[in-house]
Amino acid sequence: MPTGVPEPQLSAWRALLNAHAALVERIESDLAAADLPPLSWYDVLWAVRRASGRRIRMAQLAENLTLSRGGLTKLVDRLESDGLVRREPADDDGRGLHAVLTAEGTAMLRRTWTVYSRALRESFAASIDEDEARVIVTALDRAKRAARS
Repeated sequence: MPTGVPEPQLSAWRALLNAHAALVERIESDLAAADLPPLSWYDVLWAVRRASGRRIRMAQLAENLTLSRGGLTKLVDRLESDGLVRREPADDDGRGLHAVLTAEGTAMLRRTWTVYSRALRESFAASIDEDEARVIVTALDRAKRAARS
């Protein structure tokens, strides 16, 4: 069955998807075993942490994480109820909201990163050398640019 995609590139695509799924499964398993929240919580907290002033508009956060606004709202509801973020009105228009990282959120990021980084080190970083990592980054950055153009 012709796909229109050369076999080496199709195999690379499958390998990327399969590796991603296996790595995320490993990380999620390690987080659960350590009684930590899922990786999606870390992703949100890290995006807020990286933002200027450790605060980011909810709309921008949804774009950064490629989540629907509804999905992000539910996730931030859970983070807020656990005291990891708080919402504050945007100063510039009064309608928007910022997600703001709390001290508890920073502490959760640290605890989660300990487990997350160990899983990455053992299952991903140990599997590729620096030259391979550079090739992967270059190729995937090119693919990202092509997909967005």
